[in-house]
Amino acid sequence: MNSTSPYVRAMVPALALVTALALLAPSAGSAQPATAAPAASTVTLPDFADLAERASPAVVNIRTIARVGGANGTPGVPPELDENDPFFEFFRRFFPQPGPQPRPGQPNQPRPREREVPRGVGSGFILSADGVLMTNAHVVQGADEIIVTLPDRREFRGKLIGADRRTDVALVKIDATGLPFVRIGDPNRLRVGEWVIAIGSPFGLDNTVTAGIVSAKQRETGDFLPFIQTDVAVNPGNSGGPLINMRGEVVGINSQIFTTSGAFAGISFAIPIDEAQRVGEQLRSQGRVIRGRIGVTIGPVTREVAEGIGLAKPQGALVSSVEKDAPAERAGVEAGDVILRFDGKAIERESDLPRTVGSTKPGSRVTMVVWRKGKQVELQVTVAEMAPDATPARRGETPQRPGQANALGLTISDVPAERLRELRLRSAVQVDAAEGAAARVGLRQGDLIVALNNVEVTNARQFNEAVAKLDPKRNVLLLVRRGESSQFIVIRPQDRQ
Repeated sequence: MNSTSPYVRAMVPALALVTALALLAPSAGSAQPATAAPAASTVTLPDFADLAERASPAVVNIRTIARVGGANGTPGVPPELDENDPFFEFFRRFFPQPGPQPRPGQPNQPRPREREVPRGVGSGFILSADGVLMTNAHVVQGADEIIVTLPDRREFRGKLIGADRRTDVALVKIDATGLPFVRIGDPNRLRVGEWVIAIGSPFGLDNTVTAGIVSAKQRETGDFLPFIQTDVAVNPGNSGGPLINMRGEVVGINSQIFTTSGAFAGISFAIPIDEAQRVGEQLRSQGRVIRGRIGVTIGPVTREVAEGIGLAKPQGALVSSVEKDAPAERAGVEAGDVILRFDGKAIERESDLPRTVGSTKPGSRVTMVVWRKGKQVELQVTVAEMAPDATPARRGETPQRPGQANALGLTISDVPAERLRELRLRSAVQVDAAEGAAARVGLRQGDLIVALNNVEVTNARQFNEAVAKLDPKRNVLLLVRRGESSQFIVIRPQDRQ
């Protein structure tokens, strides 16, 4: 007997039909009809391979060499050891030469050997087919020899056309023709977030390519240049290499990094190529950069200051002091003035003024607008020429005044007021070259001397006059600023022999 009810028997064919239709219908994960919502778009990352292949042949490695030793060798250190050798400091500290040593030239006294010491490795890029290169000034500064290596492994000795330390731009020439060269772009067209690449020799690894984005523009980190900030990996050895946009054009020179360890920490800075080219044109035509000056010390205009003096907003450059007999004093500028315009150009912030004045031709008579006692005042100022960078004397050359080595073996120069303010120093002088006693105790180019025998150093002339009066039989105590730290360095009578 069949126990299935009539209701159940009637439902079987209907269920079979429903099942068949379900099998024919599309599943939830299958393609949707054309009328359905569109799928999410796919993000494609840029391909840097073709870009790197086109740009790399024009990027070079730059090695620099300094010749040390001879009459100025370090006592106690074997001549085959250079300053980078881990045993250099060991020998210098614990094996000083005993007693007074015979002077070079005395009978049976061999002349100390001169030796070549690698100073560092940097990068550069070819501007023209006839071998003109651009790099950073700090890459070639103080070098006795510049060696340029092309990507095809050819090596050339480079000749320094000129270097400008204030902007950190240098031009080098090699004797070659038919070279590949870079294309120059417009850094003003860069947008924050745009992809860029860097090519260089970080840690000596030639033609290394790194990529990132533009993090910021017009970043204020220097007196004369606004920088391009990126997150492209830039490390020691990348200095002087190109920053390249996605069109294959050079838009900057990789110059600085922000770091607490000495290596890349996510922030790097590049000199805009248009600013670098302006410097390069002067270096090529006259070997140095001519800048204007008016002789003022300036500071920022804060919101509180602006409110207090009746300015509608914080703007301009606040004059904190005026140099005696300088163009600004002759024009009637007073401490407390706020410079709002210079030669028709708005001064929005403190850093705009040195750039604007510096780019003005010396001898030009221009109109300057200042804010004084609640109103604008127009003044006429005749721009003077800024003193050029002091050039370190090379070994074998007779140094010229004012860059003449003094009795301690130091060639020094004055430090710009803007840099002193940045370092929070009242005064100091800068070491441009160190030889003799100064080199023996470890002083080196770039050091700042703050005090001599506990007397504050005010300028190069005062320092050299004080050195000339020193007793050669007594110790000399120098307070030296190097980087972020200060230390006392003693020059003993035996160091000066």
